[in-house]
Amino acid sequence: MKLNNLKPGQTARVISLGGEGALRQHFLDMGILPETEMTLVKLAPMGDPMEFRLHGYELTLRVSDAKNIEVELLDKATEQKTPAKKETIEHPGLGEDGKYHKKGSGNPLPEGTRLKFALVGNQNSGKTTLFNQLTGSNQHVGNFPGVTVDRKDGMIRGQDNAVVTDLPGIYSMSPYSSEELVSRNFILNEKPHCIINIVDVTSIDRSLYLTMQLLELGIPMVLALNMMDEMKGNGGSVDINSMEAMLGIPVVPISASKNHGVDELIRHAVHVAKNQEGPLRQDFCSSDDNGGAVHRCLHAVIHLIEDHAKAAEIPTRFAASKIIGGDNLILEQLKLDDNEKEMLEHIVIQMENERGLDRNAAIADMRYAYIRRVTASCVTKPERSEERIRSQRLDTILTGKFTAIPMFILIMGTVFFLTFFVIGPFLQDLLAMGIGALQDVVARGMESINVNPAVRSLVIEGIFEGVGSVLSFLPLIVIMFFFLSLLEDSGYIARVAFVMDKLLRKIGLSGRSIVPMLIGFGCTVPAVMSTRTLPSDRDRKMTILLTPFMSCTAKLPIYGFFVNALFPKISWILITALYLLGILVGILVALLFKKTLFKGEAVPFVMELPNYRMPQAKNVIRLLWEKTKDFLHRAFTVILIATIVVWFLKSFDFHFN
Repeated sequence: MKLNNLKPGQTARVISLGGEGALRQHFLDMGILPETEMTLVKLAPMGDPMEFRLHGYELTLRVSDAKNIEVELLDKATEQKTPAKKETIEHPGLGEDGKYHKKGSGNPLPEGTRLKFALVGNQNSGKTTLFNQLTGSNQHVGNFPGVTVDRKDGMIRGQDNAVVTDLPGIYSMSPYSSEELVSRNFILNEKPHCIINIVDVTSIDRSLYLTMQLLELGIPMVLALNMMDEMKGNGGSVDINSMEAMLGIPVVPISASKNHGVDELIRHAVHVAKNQEGPLRQDFCSSDDNGGAVHRCLHAVIHLIEDHAKAAEIPTRFAASKIIGGDNLILEQLKLDDNEKEMLEHIVIQMENERGLDRNAAIADMRYAYIRRVTASCVTKPERSEERIRSQRLDTILTGKFTAIPMFILIMGTVFFLTFFVIGPFLQDLLAMGIGALQDVVARGMESINVNPAVRSLVIEGIFEGVGSVLSFLPLIVIMFFFLSLLEDSGYIARVAFVMDKLLRKIGLSGRSIVPMLIGFGCTVPAVMSTRTLPSDRDRKMTILLTPFMSCTAKLPIYGFFVNALFPKISWILITALYLLGILVGILVALLFKKTLFKGEAVPFVMELPNYRMPQAKNVIRLLWEKTKDFLHRAFTVILIATIVVWFLKSFDFHFN
């Protein structure tokens, strides 16, 4: 049977995975492999996409993609047995001074070297939160996959000469999306002195898949197990010593949101970077696994390409696993001759015949097999997750078949009502009173010292009235971003994308495009910037062109001026109608684009659904401060100049009288 034939609550084991190209590789990277068990959690309200649970996390797939996956139905999911208590393993002491790594061991960098760190992790793993803790920076944090849309740099606090780069969230080192290319190219070309790999310990099976690939690079590395507070709170635990021994790198449990363990993480990272202590283990295939077919293939290819990999300055083990999987970008860089390419193909075909899997699935299965051994030996998973139970309860209402759309309309309607007709106007009046009082004080002061009338007119009638009128809309902008930040931080925005995918697909977009459009109601600039998280160039361009049809808060002064002047009694109805008209025109333009400029289908909707979390006050306040500062910066530059020009034209004739 096909995966799309499952009913909610049913579990099936994957037999084979169809499809081809980058999308199929992405499915493999996300853990959809032969023998993987997948449980259908629910369907979106419109019947598409589908939400599955596998490897301890939730993943969405469209029905059309699920049709390519052959499965067999199981009576029930296989129970995860708690591993028997093992002997205590002595602390390996990786990334520390002392008897394990004496001063001067490894290959120490010269004194005074500027240390470069790369912060790498899955989307929604807490990476940006950790970056803020490491640097004291003010990057935006959200509970939606893909908050980091570009690389960001910052100095590590407490370190004189250490810079960390926050790279876009990725699930593997395969070039599926532009984010993965940015991260991979940075690591291969910029050659950081150390990688800080952050993983979500609550879904550690899937998270360690990226870790396996990073270890193949041979770069000094520290593993940060984030959200340990959640895992411990649910009764789970991790044997840190055993995990360090099995992975060959320092492992540090942290809670980025609470700043627990971050100082220890910095100490370990700086130590391995300064001393260039690389991973002690890179070979995760065994000659005993499935007859050793993958093991023999990998080592044969390593010997075949070793000289080419050194010449291209690409880690040999990493290059070997990538070209076996058909990574053409790496293959081009190696510059193999025709005989070597032919030999490579023979080696890989022999491995496929012996293993009974295609090349991509065999490499992915090799990595997940070792991950299963690591988690079985080191991780005691909680029997139940309070966060997941809470999310399931909320989802029965927020993504329910008959309640999802009404709840979305209710929530967004409440946001707009509170922003434009309750909280916003109240704060606008307070701000206007404050500006008016300050204007009176300045006017009296200038009059008392006999300031030139022209200068007085410029300050009072030009600057105060011009900039003041624009500043009066600051509360609306701040309140709008406040509510959008709450929705994103809580995890609801990801559900909106899930619910709206089928609807947006009718106009040629995927559900992910709903996020930039919602942000567009606050401000078009960050909305356009956020489109960089979309995996398709077609979707990015189309979403950018449609976002301006969502009426941002900068358009409110225009709406308010004309509506209050012409129809004061029904102003709120007309303003709402103007917003709806913008959406309607956007839909019509999208349908036109779908038939002309952007022919074709939207990209597959493959997205992880995070658990709902309580929005953190610090994150929300940080975002509001950034937006307020940005608005004020604009108000006192472009708008200040514009108001002076308007005042000048209004106050003087062509003879400057």
